[in-house]
Amino acid sequence: MGSSRANGHGLGRRDLIKRSAAIGLVTVPTMSFLASCASSDSGSDDKPEKKGTKSKKNPLGVNESAPLDFVLFDGGFGSEYGKDAVAVYEKNFPKAKVKFTPTQKIQSTLQPRFNGGTPPDLIDNSGAEQMDMGVLVGKKQLADLTPLLDAPSYDDPAKKVRDTLRPGIVEMGQYEGEACYVFNYAYTVYGVWYSQTNLDKLGVEYPETWDDMLKVCATAKKKGIAGWTYAGKYPYYLPFSLFPFIGKIGGRKVLDAIDNLEPNAWKDPAVKAGFEAYYELYKKGYVLKGTPGLDHIQSQTEWTKGNALFIPNGSWVENEAAKTTPKDFQMKVAAPSSLDSSDALPFGTLWASGGEPFIVPKNAKNPDGGMEQLRVMLSEASSKNFTQKVKSLSALNGGTDGLELSTALQSGIDALDKAGENVLNPRLQDWYVDLNKQKIGVGALGEMMAGRMTPAEAIKKCQDFADAAAKDDSIPHYKHR
Repeated sequence: MGSSRANGHGLGRRDLIKRSAAIGLVTVPTMSFLASCASSDSGSDDKPEKKGTKSKKNPLGVNESAPLDFVLFDGGFGSEYGKDAVAVYEKNFPKAKVKFTPTQKIQSTLQPRFNGGTPPDLIDNSGAEQMDMGVLVGKKQLADLTPLLDAPSYDDPAKKVRDTLRPGIVEMGQYEGEACYVFNYAYTVYGVWYSQTNLDKLGVEYPETWDDMLKVCATAKKKGIAGWTYAGKYPYYLPFSLFPFIGKIGGRKVLDAIDNLEPNAWKDPAVKAGFEAYYELYKKGYVLKGTPGLDHIQSQTEWTKGNALFIPNGSWVENEAAKTTPKDFQMKVAAPSSLDSSDALPFGTLWASGGEPFIVPKNAKNPDGGMEQLRVMLSEASSKNFTQKVKSLSALNGGTDGLELSTALQSGIDALDKAGENVLNPRLQDWYVDLNKQKIGVGALGEMMAGRMTPAEAIKKCQDFADAAAKDDSIPHYKHR
């Protein structure tokens, strides 16, 4: 782990950024995760399905006639890849009836079922209505997925599932000890997304320094094009590029301290420098007008239309924005620009980690079936199907051989290669969902980028929110080991 620099040497750009004193209130609906959803009492007399007989073809001992209930988030990746994987499960277990439910309303759909003790067997817990994973783990609502990880892989029985996964996948699912409660099926590259075609039209290259970023934005502004846009209604998209920017400036320990809810973590000079740099985008008029009122789809559409050059996002954006993306767009992703030459980590440092979290509820009637469905999805065939259909890497290490890759997917692979060991993985978004989304995201970053808070005010808010969460005994707390 790199160290944060408390003295702030090398952060000279922060003195060039003027602050605004304006402050206001944001009117964005909030999402609350009701504690009752995570009650440790199932409240149901429903018995789990009887176990089946273990065999080479059925290493988890799935009851071959037991129904399977699978709820999938129908968002940026769509639902077709899940439907295709269900077809394989049904072929392997023809006596089993599978109920496959794609939805965007994860929390509102599943909360009553958790309350009643009748949760599905497998859930893709993602999207704006994502249930708080930290709460679910803390309230003992999730099954340990270690049996899946230790099972023979679908394609090569000589290898365990865990031995076929990309780096960090298992660790991301661990909240306490060695048990793994969450399986992130996608492998997401977060960063600054852009169109190579639109940069070429301006005669500019992707800026590797913040000074160059401002110059590119100034060039675009002269042509009536905004430098940046983002999901203003969901400003927790901003950290997809801002967090690795901060980590690059000050080192990994800055982000670790934030994840650990340490006192004064948000007051680190690297956070100050990162916030002030992004605030400068607002102050100079480089953010697309009206962005604070745009949702993720609207902001992506403005971007694919060429009304803004850059957008912070994850690799699901290619599939999610496919309908509005011109054929010659040449979508790409890059790591955040360097603040200056004294950054703790080199240019190329980015955030990449597992995404699209799948869970098997502890009180599911057919948890073995849920895990087996995931094992099917981790076959090379299902992984390649996922990559072809949604233009994203899966958790399977490899799975792209022989595929014709888009510019976006290839740029993600290239970015990972360039990053090497300098891949960051902030955990705030999965350890403390509400803190990250509604408080840090909406309550501070959204306000700052809308010009209703200065960076100093936003930092104070973030620290206050983190301190409150650290003192709140009603929520589980986690730390980097």
